[in-house]
Amino acid sequence: MELPSLTDFFARWRAKPPVPFSVLFKKFKSILERNNAILGLIGDMGDKLGGDYIFDRQYILDSCEKLGDQVFKLVSDLSLLCQRKNVGLFTAFERISHQIREELAGRRVLTRTDHILPLCDLTHDLADEGGNKMANVGDIRNILGFTVPDGFVVTAGAYFEAMERAGLRARAGALCDRFERGDSANWAGLAEAAAQLQKDILAMPLPKGLAKSVKLAAKRLAAEGGQFLAVRSSAWGEDGESSFAGMYESVLGVAAENILTAYRTVLASLFCEQALRYRLHRGLSKEEPAMAVGVMRMVDARVSGGLYTYVPLLEHDQPMVVSAAWGLGKPIVEGTAETDTFLLGREPPHELLSSEIGLKTTRLARDAAGGTRTEDVPADLAASPCLDKDQLVLLAKTAMSLERFFKRPLDVEWAFTSEGELIVLQARPLSIKPKICTPGPDVAEATKDVPVLISGKGVPAMGGVSAGPVHIVVEGADLADFPYGAILVTHHSSPRFARIMPKCRGIITEMGSATGHMATIARELRVPTLVGVSDATRILREGQEITLDADHIVIYEGVVEALCRYELGKEDVFEESWEYRTLKRVLRHISPLTLLDPDADSFSPEKCKTFHDIARYVHQRAVDKLINLSEEHREIKESAPHRLVTKLPLGLTVIDVEGGLRRGAPGEIREEDVLCRPLRALLEGVNASGMWETCAVAVDMGSFMSSVTRTMTASQSHPTTLGRNLAVISEEYLNLHLRLGYHFTVVDAYLGESVNDNAVLFRFMGGVTDFTRRSRRAGLIAAILERYDFVVKITGDMVTGRAKKHPEADMLDKMYMLGGLIGYTRQLDARLGSDDDGRRHFEEFVQRINALREARQ
Repeated sequence: MELPSLTDFFARWRAKPPVPFSVLFKKFKSILERNNAILGLIGDMGDKLGGDYIFDRQYILDSCEKLGDQVFKLVSDLSLLCQRKNVGLFTAFERISHQIREELAGRRVLTRTDHILPLCDLTHDLADEGGNKMANVGDIRNILGFTVPDGFVVTAGAYFEAMERAGLRARAGALCDRFERGDSANWAGLAEAAAQLQKDILAMPLPKGLAKSVKLAAKRLAAEGGQFLAVRSSAWGEDGESSFAGMYESVLGVAAENILTAYRTVLASLFCEQALRYRLHRGLSKEEPAMAVGVMRMVDARVSGGLYTYVPLLEHDQPMVVSAAWGLGKPIVEGTAETDTFLLGREPPHELLSSEIGLKTTRLARDAAGGTRTEDVPADLAASPCLDKDQLVLLAKTAMSLERFFKRPLDVEWAFTSEGELIVLQARPLSIKPKICTPGPDVAEATKDVPVLISGKGVPAMGGVSAGPVHIVVEGADLADFPYGAILVTHHSSPRFARIMPKCRGIITEMGSATGHMATIARELRVPTLVGVSDATRILREGQEITLDADHIVIYEGVVEALCRYELGKEDVFEESWEYRTLKRVLRHISPLTLLDPDADSFSPEKCKTFHDIARYVHQRAVDKLINLSEEHREIKESAPHRLVTKLPLGLTVIDVEGGLRRGAPGEIREEDVLCRPLRALLEGVNASGMWETCAVAVDMGSFMSSVTRTMTASQSHPTTLGRNLAVISEEYLNLHLRLGYHFTVVDAYLGESVNDNAVLFRFMGGVTDFTRRSRRAGLIAAILERYDFVVKITGDMVTGRAKKHPEADMLDKMYMLGGLIGYTRQLDARLGSDDDGRRHFEEFVQRINALREARQ
């Protein structure tokens, strides 16, 4: 006889007794409650950016403290549930908390450590690294797909490193402090200090690594295009809530070998007296300034200019205006060039309302030796229009697409090449507003006779007005081809829509929660969103033009221009406040959701970038763990169960962990003793008249023997039930393993008070026929599940369906349907001799169960 080793003895002696399943289940419920509290806090903070609420600095501090406390406790709860330390999650929590503390202290957190940021990687998510101006250009290129000059950005992080190494960062901060204090008696001294700082920046040595990287990137960019470069400012705040228009330097016609001199020139312009005074006037002096620098290929422009998407002339005559001249555009924006002026209608076909053709005697052109030069315009061009009708229409369409994306009137700089290609150089918000700024009689009159498609249905997850064509997205559809400018209409809300939100003008879902993951992202990106709009996919048609008024929960047919104009005219002065800017930066570390696919390798603690990511990860792992515990926990294996006597021969054993059975229920129980809501609904569906198949079916011996050898393997029989059909239940939870003959069914459901927690998993496999018939039945079951709003995956003859975030009544209805499905498909594979049989049974099941559901309701 072999005796256990001393090591084994002490290992068993030290082992902790297992935590009771009931305790772990309570911890799971605590995770759900805490997750909802976190989403509520994130949603409340996001709502404040909408402009409808007043908040102060203390609100931001209190909200961040509450949120951090809840997220820490959420991670702790998962550690207790999983009986592991979750070091990776706690590390992510500390990293994100540190970033939030830095933002609250006025020190922006940069997520990229590399100093060269290719334009192809730049969007508004990296505005702190690339500056507002270049982030806008990145959005125009990478999200909207318009042509911009190729280039890269030398990041704000590079500016900080250069200033720190040169010993100038502290001096710059002290200078900004002096301007903030408003030492009006010594403006001359302040101006002199600013000028000296600029001189020192122009002369400062750059870190060797930075200088090498900038020169190499510039050399490659110039070589690829054989062109000179434009070196442009992209400071924090520039072309954002504050324009800084014309205050910072841009250097044109730069040869690659002169890139470092041009780079220093742009950096030094950050501290010109005009910009420092402007910062003081705009209330920005409390925040440390920073300069990212865009380096782009020079466009050899035949004609250039600017475009305002709004010109506030008369209330009902607010066109866009185009200014254009031959050559490069710098004299136009500086106001030193004679230009052509065109007024265009904002609505298609963008009619030319008026034009004034100037006498354009000179133009700015590229110099072959580098830089730019002023030259005479040929006589035949001087008095000729710069733009033809087609170019004006293309400009108008492009500008309106930009306005819809940035959700405000814009000043757009552009150029046409000699080949006729339109290049967008930049876009900045306009300070002017449409004259309609309140939804008064004009808006009411404009909407009075407009057909209303849907009214009063749904809940606003993000307010606002948007207009565009409907694009209906079905479950599992490829989002890569989502058309820019469309309004997303779908059945379920899903965080996977985050990737297309910058492209869509609005979102309408039939199911979902205003505090769910998708709603949080919609608020962050300020996309007008309605959730819970029943029958939206039936009422709205693909490609149909609609206007979504999420503020008043109305969907109009067609484009209601007055409403859209009112939306653009809303006051946004609050965006200039310290509180708004700080909250917006803090939410960058809180709201975005980057963990989207639980099956991806990137779904890990190390990849959590925000508190929202941590909450998403914990919620998913908690659900996975509960399913595992329901199947593997020793208490479940060894407990004294109840035998459920049912109307049909299910042979079901029940283990109650919390309130799932009537108090004092005996060892043998009946269906009326069951208080578990998911199980009661499922049993009701199983028992429903006509759903349980009782007729004997013929099976050929080859299929039978194949099925026996396949289904009796250890990997496909449930190892923990020891032959039992087992249900682990509470009042709101069900984990069911059901074997009926050679068919195996798993149902895991949680139906609580919060719609965010509600989830059902259904898995079906097995059978007594050949693989073709089993696969045919798998396809039938998948089609039925999809018909009732499950997300479905088929692997061989195994079908897995998931539904979540529906109201409790809808989820109970789905459990009723699943009960009917279990009974109906029990021996169905033997009857599926052809694909036509599958279609016939699909229609028969849907007809039967729908009639029963209607009678039940």
